Amino acid sequence: MSVSTLTATARPALAPPARRAVALWLFFGAAMIFAMVVIGGVTRLTESGLSIVRWEPISGTLPPLSEADWQTQFTLYQQSPQYQQVNRGMSLAEFKTIFWWEFIHRLWGRLIGVVFAVPMLIFWLRGAFDGALKRRVLLLFALGGLQGAIGWWMVASGLRDVPAVSAYRLATHLGMALVIYALTLWTAFGLVQPRAATPNRAAEKRAATGFLALIAVTILAGAFVAGLDAGMIYNEFPFMGDGLVPPDYRNPALSVVQNIFENHAAVQFHHRVLAMAVAAGAWA
Repeated sequence: MSVSTLTATARPALAPPARRAVALWLFFGAAMIFAMVVIGGVTRLTESGLSIVRWEPISGTLPPLSEADWQTQFTLYQQSPQYQQVNRGMSLAEFKTIFWWEFIHRLWGRLIGVVFAVPMLIFWLRGAFDGALKRRVLLLFALGGLQGAIGWWMVASGLRDVPAVSAYRLATHLGMALVIYALTLWTAFGLVQPRAATPNRAAEKRAATGFLALIAVTILAGAFVAGLDAGMIYNEFPFMGDGLVPPDYRNPALSVVQNIFENHAAVQFHHRVLAMAVAAGAWA
């Protein structure tokens, strides 16, 4: 077998220009999704996520444009549990700060939808998608719409009695973002460099898949830490209290499942262990 034949077998040819254009669009979309997660994190840290108490997919695209509009938004917020129990006495100027972070977060989601939908339609009409790619982009589009609904479902959980969103819903929202991000990148990389007929490397594929799953579980565990504010306790490392395992790791008042997902000490401990496992897996 010649060297040229070996090279052709080991490395697939680059994708044609049309497929590279589609891949570039998907890579840009993935970058926007990554930025969306960062903006969401800032929104969480600034406790801004409950500042907009209504979901208005169309009219909510525009921010308040007059002092009367601002006062209307502020009045609505003053009726929420977060204002009543946490931020009572907040000024309008202080409200504007948290409002803008949540508004930017929602607006960025809408921009992702536009950046995805318009090029998708153009590529579709120009015949840039084959059957499999049509199904893939339609799935991504549907998941993006579902993510918007999940986001409001999450926010709504903090607008009732307790001014905090459900940690389970927060993890669902973040988990869906990870699914969309990973699927977008996977599709884009597949267009740039399709799979080649390489020798069977089942062990390496299993290791890579397992490592990615471990990273995903670690990130989702972090969502529970954030949702419960569990990071506010045990600020030393590697010890938690008097030992490596926190003394209140097991709460007898909770079931096994509740202890895993709702006990602050256990949630933080699991996240730490998973993070160290990721570091070890990356080294390995």
